[in-house]
Amino acid sequence: MSVYINDTAQVDQPRVPTVFMVDDDAGFRRSLAVLVQSAGFAVRDYASAKEFLDAYQPRWPACLLLDLRMPHVGGLELQALLTAKKMDIPIIFVSAHGSISAAVRALRAGAMDFVEKPFNDQELLDRIHLAMRESQRRREEALEKSLWMGRYQQLTPREREVMKILLTGRTNKQIGTVLGISYRTVEFYRAQVIRKMGATSLADLGQMSERYKRLT
Repeated sequence: MSVYINDTAQVDQPRVPTVFMVDDDAGFRRSLAVLVQSAGFAVRDYASAKEFLDAYQPRWPACLLLDLRMPHVGGLELQALLTAKKMDIPIIFVSAHGSISAAVRALRAGAMDFVEKPFNDQELLDRIHLAMRESQRRREEALEKSLWMGRYQQLTPREREVMKILLTGRTNKQIGTVLGISYRTVEFYRAQVIRKMGATSLADLGQMSERYKRLT
């Protein structure tokens, strides 16, 4: 069941997909919360950028509905702060004061969308669904990168050397010559690298490495 929480108290983050809202118009936040909940999402609302930054802990999947003009810290400034803090959450700007230049700035800075008030309810929900899918994609990529690095850090310095050369396509004999070790020793290190990296074969290890490079 979705829940609507006015985030003035510290509570555990909900596990369901969550739409965060930052808008200084309390009435708008309440009406938007009803709409968003109807689509099965949890909602957390904040009246200012400071409230959001003080309370937000990244959870997945989630997206942020962000007003453009607010006292003290506006939407574009909050977007920049989130980027600086490496807090990666898909952002949809929802504003009655949109302009082409503001929309361009927001999108160039990484926002997923820019919606002007008044908006079509279903169109906004469709965009939220897209943002949630993007959030899930980013989560999966982050987990994949973390898993790769965690396994890589378990390798010994020599195993890392062997893996680096293995991924260039050289044979065990060639690796032995480069590192000044025997063929059997290379075979041992090769097996260790493949096992520790969670690969099923050298080809699989190569595919995993290429995937990691694309994600970084």
